[in-house]
Amino acid sequence: MSFFVVTIALPVPLRRNFDYLPVLGESREQYQPGQRIKAEFGRQLLTGIVIGTADQTEVPANKLKPLLERLDDEPLVDSQTLTLCQWLAGYYHHSLGEVLELALPTMLRRGCDLTEADEKVWLKQTNTSEPELKGAKQQSLWQLFQQQMQWAHKELTSRGYTLAQLKRLAELDLIQESEQLPLPAIAEQSSQPLPLNSEQQKAVDQIGSHLGSFKPCLLEGVTGSGKTEVYLQLIAKALADNKQVLVLVPEIGLTPQTVGRFRARFDVPVALLHSGLNDRERLQGWRQCQEGKARILIGTRSAIFTPLPDLGLIILDEEHDASFKQQDGLRYSARDFALVRGSKAQVPVVLGSATPALETLHNALTGKYLHLKLLRRAGNAKPPAMKLHSILHQPLTAGFAQPVLAKMQQHLQNGKQVLVFINRRGFAPLLACRQCGWMAECRRCDARLTLHQHPAHLHCHHCDFQQGIPGHCPSCHSADIEPVGQGTEKVEQQLQDLFTGFPVRRVDRDSVRSKQAFDELFDEIHNGGPCILVGTQMLAKGHHFPDVTMVVVLDSDSGLFSADFRGMEHSAQLILQVAGRAGRADSPGEVWIQTLYADHPQLNLLLDSGYHALAQSMLQERNSQQLPPYSFMALLRSECEDRHQAQQLLQQARGFIQEFQRQHHQQHDRQGLRLAHEGVNLMGPFPAIMERRAGRFRQQLQIFAKERAALHRVAAALVQFLEQQKGFHKVRWHLDIDPLDTL
Repeated sequence: MSFFVVTIALPVPLRRNFDYLPVLGESREQYQPGQRIKAEFGRQLLTGIVIGTADQTEVPANKLKPLLERLDDEPLVDSQTLTLCQWLAGYYHHSLGEVLELALPTMLRRGCDLTEADEKVWLKQTNTSEPELKGAKQQSLWQLFQQQMQWAHKELTSRGYTLAQLKRLAELDLIQESEQLPLPAIAEQSSQPLPLNSEQQKAVDQIGSHLGSFKPCLLEGVTGSGKTEVYLQLIAKALADNKQVLVLVPEIGLTPQTVGRFRARFDVPVALLHSGLNDRERLQGWRQCQEGKARILIGTRSAIFTPLPDLGLIILDEEHDASFKQQDGLRYSARDFALVRGSKAQVPVVLGSATPALETLHNALTGKYLHLKLLRRAGNAKPPAMKLHSILHQPLTAGFAQPVLAKMQQHLQNGKQVLVFINRRGFAPLLACRQCGWMAECRRCDARLTLHQHPAHLHCHHCDFQQGIPGHCPSCHSADIEPVGQGTEKVEQQLQDLFTGFPVRRVDRDSVRSKQAFDELFDEIHNGGPCILVGTQMLAKGHHFPDVTMVVVLDSDSGLFSADFRGMEHSAQLILQVAGRAGRADSPGEVWIQTLYADHPQLNLLLDSGYHALAQSMLQERNSQQLPPYSFMALLRSECEDRHQAQQLLQQARGFIQEFQRQHHQQHDRQGLRLAHEGVNLMGPFPAIMERRAGRFRQQLQIFAKERAALHRVAAALVQFLEQQKGFHKVRWHLDIDPLDTL
């Protein structure tokens, strides 16, 4: 047997692959790219992925180790997924092994077999005659098998059917028990396509004409304009071509609503992938898609990695949402990755939003994307009237202006619902002493502790540090300590006192911790009846509340003066997303925005001329300052318990980049190849806005380039340089390509 080595990717932070000897006695033909293996790495036992085989290696013979086990006979990671992961690792300058680990469900990362997704199911027997069944329960059970040939045992028991009833049908040879991959339940079709207006029809026709080829499409539609109906009719076209469809939504809260609507429309299996599922459920969803059994996949960010052999269409709803960008580990953008995946698979990618990200809008305005607009609300719904209400020098009751409270009372008495938006959890953002000025601060962060009442405690929302509420001031021992400001808990309590005859419902991460609680609360809201909804941005994310006719925005000023150049963009998106919850059915809606800065020019531009006009203005500002999308950006962050070490590493990184550029320019000057705009500009290093977080001091170095290639050339060299630095083992660093958060 001739000598060969197996090249594998391992889930370690080193940006290279590793050569191993094959498992003793195995031949080269048994190794294919995409298979999983077990390997010893230092003192760890890791699951890796085969990348290929080679006749030679640079590893000395005495250092080569044999693989411990080959877990798969056939590749588990298909060639297209492997190619996509290699692109992702290259673009974000990340370890390929860690990218591939992220692409697989947790159970497969641990080395589990695919069959561990199997569970007890009941299958309808073929060639069965119509039975005579006694009892309504057994008859309704048999009717389910008339609709669908296979049912998971747990699905049937959750519907109230007993094992005895199932065994009775099995004794009659109507069904049989088996162990296999369960299919997603198919709901009875209860929804028909809605008539489209001319704008919707144009969008369906134009995007539909690109099925079978890659085409990035921006569907820019005001809230309530019927973007979802456009998605559904495009999906119907893809399904008619026997294709699978991937739908990405920004967060778990959207998913049950979206799934219900999709299952009611299509008689095909719809799979679901999000962080609220357990490991086995995620493996089942992954396999259902990989084997082509699920025809529609709805998921959050990481669902972009799921194998779909018949992929025909990708849809990203609320494409501007920051949750599509991962903020730790592999800091990838699911939106940008979806475009790359669509290009490789030659399928259209639809980016839907009422408030598109400026990068997306810029690509549409310059003709890179097909740009389709939905400017009017679907049906008879009218856009809400929006009003800036100045609270400067005005008396407030529980944080509300008197005209706002009077309007709320009017809407509630008319039997409608009112939504109050405050993007701050807890009871109050600060606990302070009135005598000496002491403030409850986090011991580990440059941040103040938020006061919560249910349960009563002080909580840092940055590092999760928690402590009890002191009975007196730790500094001067006065008992005169009190909460300052307001969060959702306090607003809820105050509104209960002000509007005693109407229920007040709070929607934030503290009140809605589980999928079941989320579903129950939203069912209650949708049942109608006057009530007040108080919540954070969980309420703003695409939910349809037909009875909400008034929206009140309490803390609209928080993003107007942000140190982040994207602050105004994100603030405008959030305001319009919240405002879009008002007047979505036949009743007209209105939005009251309380502000200290009623003369703020950008806020007034947003309300008077809409998001598109504000976006054009912000794009002009970005262009004049050469900020993204008119340049390309990377952010090098360092953090350490020693402030000096965090800063010193970035100083060395800055010096390296400057020297690297100087040498690169000299080489190109000698060859006569030097081009304009091929260098990078540096800002920093300087402390992050919140310098200390979780006990570590944070520094950052901003890198800008006119050309994407120049940025990646520097980034690749920089990563190699940083990996070789000695004496900084206590410093964590990471390179964020196309960062969304520069704070």
